[in-house]
Amino acid sequence: QVQLVESGGGLVQPGGSLRLSCAASGSIFSMLVLAWYRQVPGKQRELVAAARIGGSTSYVDSVKGRFTISRDNAKNTLYLQMNSLKVDDTAVYYCNSHPPIQTTWGQGTRVTVSS
Repeated sequence: QVQLVESGGGLVQPGGSLRLSCAASGSIFSMLVLAWYRQVPGKQRELVAAARIGGSTSYVDSVKGRFTISRDNAKNTLYLQMNSLKVDDTAVYYCNSHPPIQTTWGQGTRVTVSS
């Protein structure tokens, strides 16, 4: 059974940084693509960044140049380094494979960007 535990969120001022972590148990780290998603109330969950097992990455346009996704396959951990945070980045952030395993969402970690 796959379990995902996200951590690292918090309250940060605009322009600040946070590093999110996702600890995974089970076989999800054998998936070709792992990803970070985010969701704000009343909106659909959005794909933010993806990391392929071979090392390539991709990002939604709104975070390009500011966020960096990485995966440590030996530690079964996925990371999201978020710099130059904006108010619009406020959301609950989740990790999962891409496409996501719908029965495997964790509790997420809340990121609030506010002055």
